[in-house]
Amino acid sequence: MTVIEIYLETATATHDFLGHPAVAERWDAPSALARLRVGPLAAHLAGQLVQVPPVLDAPVTGERVTLAEHFARSTWTDGDLDSEVNTYIRRVSEDAAAMGHAAVTAAAGEALERLRRRLPSEEPGRAVQLPFGPWSLTLADYLTTRLLELTVHGDDLAVSVDVDPPAVPAAALDSTIGVLCRLAAVRHGPTAVLRALSRAERAPRTIAAL
Repeated sequence: MTVIEIYLETATATHDFLGHPAVAERWDAPSALARLRVGPLAAHLAGQLVQVPPVLDAPVTGERVTLAEHFARSTWTDGDLDSEVNTYIRRVSEDAAAMGHAAVTAAAGEALERLRRRLPSEEPGRAVQLPFGPWSLTLADYLTTRLLELTVHGDDLAVSVDVDPPAVPAAALDSTIGVLCRLAAVRHGPTAVLRALSRAERAPRTIAAL
């Protein structure tokens, strides 16, 4: 499967999951994430579909960087809930959630239909301009970052509403796990990751990537 095919299958599973009755019922309840209710978390998840069409149309103005450099430059990965970027993400998610469950789910569905028509004809190696950074990525790398968001936050939302996570393709999980392992190795060192995955008796307390 190509990254475009993996993304479209994952986006489809995510859209279906957003429509789950439990998400609507707990829209205003606390989520599994600190300082975020279920509705804003769902809206942030929906944003991983909604933001993609505008990215495809945006003019490329920044230098193109690798996926590793993208994560090295991204400030949201530091885990600081009070950072400017994480505060901004929560505010945008709250604003989007104010539309309500039906509208958020419908917006994700409309974006998905556009992407099903458009993405198969796109060149994975072409540059796309990020809406949240002054640099650009290849489309393939950008969709890889969206797979990370979809799989991680899909699980966050599932835990928040006490249901099973969306049934995303195995390839999407493989992609996310690979990215998280690389990020964990940068943060904790490759030896820590090796020991955590292979030797329980020498495993460090954590190798959390984010």
